[in-house]
Amino acid sequence: FDRHGVRQYRTVWADGPAYVTQCPIRGGQSYTYKFSVINQRGTLLWHAHYGWQRVSVYGAFIIKPRNPYPFSAPIQAEIPIIIGEWWNVDVDTMEKDIVLHGGGPSSSDAYTINGLPGPLYPCSTKDTFVQTVEQGKTYLLRIINAALNQELFFAVANHTLTIVEADAVYTKPFTTSAIMIAPGQTTNVLITADPNSNSINMFPMAARPYLTSIFPCDNTTTVAYLRYKNSKTTQKLNSTTLSYNLENLPLIKDNTFATTFSDNLRSLASGQYPCNVPQKIDKRVVTTISLNLQDCPPDKTCNGYEGKSFLASMNNQSFVRPSKSILESYYKNLTKGVFSMNFPTKPPEAFDYTGVNSLTENMNTEFGTKVLVIPYGTNLEIVFQDTAFLNLENHPIHVHGHNFFIVGTGFGNFDPAQHPKKYNLIDPPERNTVAVPQGGWAAIRIKADNPGVWFVHCHIEAHTTWGLAMAFIVQNGPNPNQSILPPPQDLPTC
Repeated sequence: FDRHGVRQYRTVWADGPAYVTQCPIRGGQSYTYKFSVINQRGTLLWHAHYGWQRVSVYGAFIIKPRNPYPFSAPIQAEIPIIIGEWWNVDVDTMEKDIVLHGGGPSSSDAYTINGLPGPLYPCSTKDTFVQTVEQGKTYLLRIINAALNQELFFAVANHTLTIVEADAVYTKPFTTSAIMIAPGQTTNVLITADPNSNSINMFPMAARPYLTSIFPCDNTTTVAYLRYKNSKTTQKLNSTTLSYNLENLPLIKDNTFATTFSDNLRSLASGQYPCNVPQKIDKRVVTTISLNLQDCPPDKTCNGYEGKSFLASMNNQSFVRPSKSILESYYKNLTKGVFSMNFPTKPPEAFDYTGVNSLTENMNTEFGTKVLVIPYGTNLEIVFQDTAFLNLENHPIHVHGHNFFIVGTGFGNFDPAQHPKKYNLIDPPERNTVAVPQGGWAAIRIKADNPGVWFVHCHIEAHTTWGLAMAFIVQNGPNPNQSILPPPQDLPTC
């Protein structure tokens, strides 16, 4: 189980991803995660981190602040809005078939808000989340994207959202008609109930996919409602309640809105909440993010495109989870046959990453468990470069164990000579999951001061299954309080 975004300082044993920091918890067994939350507050999530179990095993992880919020609006209530994704088929069976035959997942059958799909799905009007609010009052929505494979737009009809936090870090407030939120990301928004709304008392709040892929997509909309408590008009929950058309909810391919929204995010960067972005770096890693087609072995049937297998990679390395925990092997210095410490720090070949023909190039990838080794205290920059293999696509990349600063993004190929000159080193957004732009790149900076083994992966679960992941080791520092703590006695075994 992963407390997604909790820094886990020195307690890497409690981080959660199977075969990276621990062996899975077997049936009938238990494991107690022990960790401290240090200098963090805000909205995060927890979820299973074994296979595709997080499709239904997830929830909000809210850290209450010790100090008042850095915005003046009085909050009437705080409302978690957890967006999920649902299949009618057995997801475990679908995952096993993908691994065995190299195909892709089927589209989900619904999205949900707080576990309920809403009235736009068959026979689901009664399964709709309704939140009662009072006119003129301001509410804090803690929005979490817990969907398995889909980035999403979210909006509330006839209401404006004020962004105040992203991934449990305060932001400079800005208003928007909607948000784009990737799997694993969280966004806190302020919303004020209209004090003069006497003709309407039911306002849809809805989520639909942000589509950047050629793969099949669940093109449906999940709806919940804000119900005004003191309105003079009372409406029933039915299809006519949707007559407002959700005009402020972007269309599924609205790349312009998604880009503009992401570009507007800025760290608060105040005296109380500084933006400690590394001004200089010790090491830069450039890694391509690729979807791949692998030639099918002669003794196997493959269900991917043209009888091949779908795979994914970073710098042409398709990550393979070992049969033992990487962390335990590293801690006990028993790494032989488990992993190697030679993850490539740049693509094996330089080419027009976003301009290649999506299908005619050779996309076969290498398999292995290669990790990147970083000395304690390194100011690390990682540039994630999207590629055109199979298709250009937005990729939400999550880094365990550390927050990072998104110092630059752009479209096309990253230029190490020119693009760093335009980095934002004053108030870049601080996050734990970055949506790498479709057909572009994102540069993040990390202060590698948390010793341990840390997973880096796409939070679209199908892509992680295909191998779009890597791991990095932050070595122990020189002082005793800069080293990994010993493993707990109840650590699961493989």
